Amino acid sequence: MKEKNIFEKIYDVVAQIPEGTVASYGQIAELAGNRRWARVVGYALHIVPDSAGLPCHRVVTKDGRVSDAFLSGGVNRQVELLEKEGVGIAGGRVDMERYQWKKCVF
Repeated sequence: MKEKNIFEKIYDVVAQIPEGTVASYGQIAELAGNRRWARVVGYALHIVPDSAGLPCHRVVTKDGRVSDAFLSGGVNRQVELLEKEGVGIAGGRVDMERYQWKKCVF
């Protein structure tokens, strides 16, 4: 069986983020296999096709900031999608203590 490439590993992790929670780029990188891949996570999410149906809007910076370059909709679209799921945002940031996905690496 062929091993998954780095993007496939990242997409597998992003697909698991539950509604109403968020994960940081670094958290996704670590869960995908290498905590130093945070920038790779950003690139992978930037190029993922809309048709993939991944909840990319649930990925934010480690301090909860939403992305200025979120797909084609920009920051307002990401905020809109997160708020629709019940994630609170104040000052362009998600409260990571409250909304961060608690998935751990084993």
